[in-house]
Amino acid sequence: MSSSLLGYEAARLGMAFHEAGHAVLSMAYGFRVVSSEIDAREPEPGRWDLGGVTMISVRDGNPWAFAAQAAAGTLAEVRYLMAYGLWTPARAAACDADHDRRHAVDVVALAGLPLACGHVPPGGKSWAQVRGMALRKLGHLWREVRTVAHALDEAGTVTGEQIAALTGLAHTPRAGAES
Repeated sequence: MSSSLLGYEAARLGMAFHEAGHAVLSMAYGFRVVSSEIDAREPEPGRWDLGGVTMISVRDGNPWAFAAQAAAGTLAEVRYLMAYGLWTPARAAACDADHDRRHAVDVVALAGLPLACGHVPPGGKSWAQVRGMALRKLGHLWREVRTVAHALDEAGTVTGEQIAALTGLAHTPRAGAES
């Protein structure tokens, strides 16, 4: 979300909630989370560009779980706006992350499954169904998402190990790592 809609601090926390949504749902679905980070740049005085990335390992993961974690970023950011009394239609619309949806469509397609927007394809799911999966999981894990978001806002980067320690969620070991 643009900091012009909220101000820098609130927009940064919103981005932290977005990335925390990805990270916590990824971990809950059994994906290995490498790290989650937010990036803030000031291209000109008083104007901030905010972004973020959550690095996960999706090898051998459920493609629908991947799609749900992809949807979780926007949903967590919108829930943050609602919980903190910041929600407006314009701010909610600014949370949309089309790149997350496109990435989910691509990953699910690699598994030979169709994911579509606006309809349910034969043998597949709609983006609305995937968002429903993510929304339900976010409801159960909101405390964990909130905890990770605040840690991420403060530190800028958190590792999967740190997320597991903060939340109590199981962290999938690295492939080839000793147990």
